Amino acid sequence: MGPDLSGYLHLLEQLKSYNNVPTELIYSLQSYTTLVYGSDLQNRFSEPMPWIGIYIALASLFCVIAMVADLLHGLRNRKLWFPCKYFTLNAASLSVIAIAMKLPVDLNNSMPGDVDQAAKVGSMGFMCTMMSHLLPALATLDSKELVSNIIALGVLVITLVVNVCIQIETGVVSSTDVRYVLGDDYYSNSVGYYTKPIAIIYVAMLLMLLLMHACSALAILKSKQILEMKYQAAHGTAMKDQEPGRLIVDKIKQHVSNYWIMASTGNPQFFTACSATSCASGVISAISTVLHVIVILFNVGSLGDFRSDYKWSALVILITQFIGSVVGTMAPLSRCFAALSFKLSIKWIWNNMNVFKVESYWTQTLYDLKESTMPFLSCSRKFKIFVENTKVIVLSFCIGFQKTVVVACKMIGLIPIFIVICIFNCSCCWKWLKSMFDAFGIVLIKEPEQHETNKILSHYVLQLQEDAELAERTLKRISYSFERIIKKAEKQQPYNLMKLLEGYKGFGRAEKFDSHHVLSLLLEESPNCWSLPLVTLTTMAISLPNITKDRVDCLLSGMSEAMVYVTIVEASLNATDDHVIFQKAAQTLWLEVEIYQKWLGNKLRKLVPLVNTAEQILLWLRGTAKNMLTRVESRDTKGQNDSSKFWSISASSMYRITEMILHSNHSNIDKVSQEELFEQLSSMIADILVACLTNLPQVIAMKCHSSEIEKREVSVYAAAQLLGETMQIINTIQDSELPSLNPDNLLFIVDKLGA
Repeated sequence: MGPDLSGYLHLLEQLKSYNNVPTELIYSLQSYTTLVYGSDLQNRFSEPMPWIGIYIALASLFCVIAMVADLLHGLRNRKLWFPCKYFTLNAASLSVIAIAMKLPVDLNNSMPGDVDQAAKVGSMGFMCTMMSHLLPALATLDSKELVSNIIALGVLVITLVVNVCIQIETGVVSSTDVRYVLGDDYYSNSVGYYTKPIAIIYVAMLLMLLLMHACSALAILKSKQILEMKYQAAHGTAMKDQEPGRLIVDKIKQHVSNYWIMASTGNPQFFTACSATSCASGVISAISTVLHVIVILFNVGSLGDFRSDYKWSALVILITQFIGSVVGTMAPLSRCFAALSFKLSIKWIWNNMNVFKVESYWTQTLYDLKESTMPFLSCSRKFKIFVENTKVIVLSFCIGFQKTVVVACKMIGLIPIFIVICIFNCSCCWKWLKSMFDAFGIVLIKEPEQHETNKILSHYVLQLQEDAELAERTLKRISYSFERIIKKAEKQQPYNLMKLLEGYKGFGRAEKFDSHHVLSLLLEESPNCWSLPLVTLTTMAISLPNITKDRVDCLLSGMSEAMVYVTIVEASLNATDDHVIFQKAAQTLWLEVEIYQKWLGNKLRKLVPLVNTAEQILLWLRGTAKNMLTRVESRDTKGQNDSSKFWSISASSMYRITEMILHSNHSNIDKVSQEELFEQLSSMIADILVACLTNLPQVIAMKCHSSEIEKREVSVYAAAQLLGETMQIINTIQDSELPSLNPDNLLFIVDKLGA
């Protein structure tokens, strides 16, 4: 029994104790007990509502943080069209957005307070901002994902719009001055005067944004095909421009730069962000934010007026989503002006003022569907005629509607065009005044030296329209972003790896035993597999107890950096199943060696007391590896599991390498000290690293090209990052003499560079 019901029953008992209270009045008051009980239950059920409000606010905050991350990413990479990297369109983001939209979808919870009404209407403005921000994210999806996510977004928006319309009709979103009388106190809902018209405006904006998303999705499907055709043509040109032979740093840098231009201008997000729908969505987002600001201004004096079941959490939702609207509208609004700055000049803007021109890629997908034939199994001729005629009528209507939406978006886009024209005129006036001052010898601002843009790069610019031309400053900006990536990556040079390579640069010096012969035999045993012998040789080197800890740590640090690039080379050149098994075994073994300085559970540098000389250590390692192989073979009579394969591969590598070293140098191995053995092992490690890292230019060139249009920019970025980090290594290897290995072993490595 709740406090309201118990208090009411107590009041009735008191009335019964009075003789002068009519019995009919008491019976009448008792009939309201059920209503009081229902009210008491409703109060109990609404107790968790403030925490649900906090849940809504947290979901909104998650969206805000993702949008801020996109803003920072765009500013950091000088991408003023702000691609959607963190806040994208997928099942997770749509679920979070649905939670954030709980207030406007809620049909039966009354929102009598000013803050309550403002929070409900403000959520719609926040939704407009998020939809505007997410528009370029459509380009990151493939065809199936695009269709499914557009349908999911449509269901969410239509549900939101229908529920808001119902609430406008029922008065939950009210336009009247609602008064609540409690004793002598009157509470006035002043926000109600403008709630209804603002809600209607938001409904219209949401429907318009949904249409823009659908139209953009249709354009994206065709634009990707056009960009793919142009990319393949430019890719062929880039491969022809690549001269045969070994790739030096300057050549590979120019090669990566060409693909960076192709990936940047051919990015579907870049096209979508510069489209008419994106420009119009930016204008709509700005208007919705202005309305949201108006709602907040009207509630400045009544921020404590929250009387719904959400209580104080309604204010938290209002503030969070208002911040999200203000911050989130920056990207869509910036795209409007950034898209215009990407064009050639103000002349291009004037030439394209014909807003009734609709490019073919907007409607080509619908035309293809219209002209396609539908599969029929066993239907009558009349039914086929009916279906075909219906299809033609529906698609003709959709084509006309698509053109109407595009034209409307271009008309909305005239607003930022006029602003740009005004800015351009002011800029012309400033230049005229500046030239006047310069004529009198007064220098206002010294402009930096302008470097001519490489004309070769213009051949790799991808544009949807043949008559379109990228502004020279935009091409310079893209080239500058590439240079920034290279310079930033150059600061991350693997210095320990360089020290390891430079320390053993004299490959031709005489040795007490022929380490290069051993290395040649090793590569013949496992061709094009570098990581496993590297880890095995490092294990042998650090197992020598007389070597100082500083030298061991230096070797481990160099190998730690080297394994990163060795893994990249192997993953790019040797991706077959057989090689992957060895690579995984090497990575697992390296983790044990690097972190714990153990080899298959045996603590290195503390083998056994009687193992002191270099020969004894090699014999112990060989014997231990042979015993492990014997145990694994005897244990796994029905086949090997993953753990057994790892032990078998690691032990086999150790046995082969120690056997090669012992048999190749049996005449003088007993005279070799631990110091000399460490030097020879380190020299072999350097030889293998040089043989492996000689493939870096080829790997970088391979990373530039990606078959998936959505992943090309990421792939080229990785290639540029790798180039910047390894430029010094490539120069060092190419300027030095290659290891004196069997030429057949290096044939794959060297000849591939010109492929």
